[in-house]
Formats: sequence, C-alpha cells, structure tokens
Amino acid sequence: MSEQLTVIAFMRAKPGAEEELGRRLMELVEASRQETGCLNYDLHRSNTDPAVWCMYENWRSRVDLDAHFQTTYLQRFAQDKDRLLAGDSDMHYLSMVSAQAASRSV
Repeated sequence: MSEQLTVIAFMRAKPGAEEELGRRLMELVEASRQETGCLNYDLHRSNTDPAVWCMYENWRSRVDLDAHFQTTYLQRFAQDKDRLLAGDSDMHYLSMVSAQAASRSV
C-alpha cells in the first residue's frame, strides 16, 4: 500500500452561505496546491444541491497532510467554519490499493 493519502471532504453550507463558502474554499485551492506534498487539490460542487461542496485531495503522505492542517490559511478557514457550515465536514481518508494508472494524452 502506498504512503499516498487521498482525502475527500464533503461540506454543506448554511442557508444563505452557499456562495461565500464556495469563495472561501476556492481561496484554499491555489495556496494548497503550492504546498510540499500536495499532489492535487480540487474543489467540486454538487450538481443537484448547490449547498454541497467537496474537496478532493491527494497528498504524498500523512505528514504532508498534517502540515497542511497547520497552515495559516486553513486555520483562518477553520475559525469561520461554524458561521459557514451546516454541521461538521464529512471527512474520508483513503489509501490507494491499486497501481496508479499511466498518464494518457487526451
């Protein structure tokens, strides 16, 4: 099993905070992508429920993810989460068990 760690986090915005939550999450994308150990960091929004947002992240290791959680910009987001989120984030931590697919040209 690889040391690589995948994180999938689902968040539901409080009523009226859907767009602000999206803006705040977008602010995390570019900064997170610059971190050592970040393989990808992508924001998604539900096609059927505009209050539901999802972060899909791959990290080189748990150590890199733990460092991500300590960044100032993620700490700032965490301070505002109670105002933006309707409940806790639904966090899933996964390890890849298949071989990584070869890159393909599209």
